[in-house]
Amino acid sequence: MKRTNQKQQAQEAKAPALIAYHVPERDKAPWTRIGAAWDHKDERGFTLQLNLVPVAAGRIVLREFDPKMIEEEEGAE
Repeated sequence: MKRTNQKQQAQEAKAPALIAYHVPERDKAPWTRIGAAWDHKDERGFTLQLNLVPVAAGRIVLREFDPKMIEEEEGAE
């Protein structure tokens, strides 16, 4: 049986506040979703979880979570 504490379970059930994307420096390059961020209960910070770390030059952009964008990303694959 897998052990988890209540904080981990609560965080997993909660939708992320922000989605992290890697944006390459070249023009019209596609954005790659690389992770998400959840806000803290005290609203003074975020927990950032990156599923991958970009090696190429570019920026990491955090955008508000929009369920419609996730559906569009999944449909594009």
